[in-house]
Amino acid sequence: MGRLPPLFALVDGNNFYVSCERVFRPDLRGIPVVVLSNNDGCAVARSNEAKALGIKMGAPWFKIRELLGDQVVALSSNYALYADMSDRMMTLAAGLGPAQEIYSIDESFIDLTGVPGDLVDRARRTRERILTWTGLPTGIGIGRTKTLAKLANHVAKTAERKPGSYPADLAQVCNLAALPASDLDAVLAATAVGDIWGVGRRIGAKLVEGGILTALDLARMDPAVIRNGWSVVLERTVRELQGISCVDLEDLPPAKKEIACTRSFGRPVSELPELIEAVSTHASRAAEKLRMQAGHACKVLVFAHTSPHRPGPSFSRSMVVPLRRPTSHTPLLVEAAVRGITRIYEPGYQLIKCGVMLLELQPASRVQHELDLDEPGEDKARLMTALDTLNDRYGRGTLKMASTGAGPKKAWGMKHERRTPEYTTRWADVPTARA
Repeated sequence: MGRLPPLFALVDGNNFYVSCERVFRPDLRGIPVVVLSNNDGCAVARSNEAKALGIKMGAPWFKIRELLGDQVVALSSNYALYADMSDRMMTLAAGLGPAQEIYSIDESFIDLTGVPGDLVDRARRTRERILTWTGLPTGIGIGRTKTLAKLANHVAKTAERKPGSYPADLAQVCNLAALPASDLDAVLAATAVGDIWGVGRRIGAKLVEGGILTALDLARMDPAVIRNGWSVVLERTVRELQGISCVDLEDLPPAKKEIACTRSFGRPVSELPELIEAVSTHASRAAEKLRMQAGHACKVLVFAHTSPHRPGPSFSRSMVVPLRRPTSHTPLLVEAAVRGITRIYEPGYQLIKCGVMLLELQPASRVQHELDLDEPGEDKARLMTALDTLNDRYGRGTLKMASTGAGPKKAWGMKHERRTPEYTTRWADVPTARA
């Protein structure tokens, strides 16, 4: 008996950040809403109504406000809420098939290979369950490859948002694997080449210049020609559009080769103590991420710079601090970051951003044997396990390094003046019902 041909689904939350906000703010339904990036800078999520007004992804908030004023409601990013709602959505989406790859906060691939029955009906019931239990609308696309599943998801959401762009029966749930060849070609011909997963804006523009305008044009290209004229990555995209699966499902995300934690300040910073607080906070968060993937870092990079868009003297420096031995121990990583920022700091500059990167990562199981002059490594591991357990249970920052500063609010912290309550992760913010 031969191996069954692969089949994938992509479950994607519609306008995810905005949808999370609307679950707890029904008054926002039907009106233009944007969610802003760190420091309330630019739009990173838009409702359909905001898209209809012509608001582009990444549009600066000050320009949106100048052009549209009170027509648009803007909210600060509420990442604690979005992460928790994502967990709930992904748990329900996992019921669609036997294996799941969580691709991003609002997207997950599901393996449908060998799943019997009417897959469109199964997907619609899964979609309805997610909507009923979490309040989040989703689109589900099904295809023989991950690229075709991604395209099917695009079709499912676009057909609902823009009636007439694709056949109406493909709205909300689209199964490209079940379409006759002629209907699949029609869908590909109706899709701009720049809308294909893995193509992107820059490559898409070059393909258009070369006369490759649609997904159908790209699917009909010779993969060898694409490999020689473009890249192996684009060749893989072409093969996937042709129904040849080149990208398998990843049950576990690959370990990161570098971990970065960087933030812009809510206001310019010029004093060293505030910089030390900031890099200590970033190094602590990076160390937590490192332990989540059971890794150790060999080096710590720390940087700070002024804004290229503001008047005044410019400053942009970084420093790599090598560690005596690879570690994920928060105090050692914070110590290295503080040492680095202290070395590169100079007074007189209005710094707008700083950050920490952990470099040359390796598995924690790889041990460097040498005479241990410090406290035993096992005790360090137990201490970090206790730290992570308490912060996970009682909230990030419950236990922290003293150098991160006292109090929950920092003068250098990001602006989030429009942030809504953390409805699902903070007891004080849990909504209450009144009789």
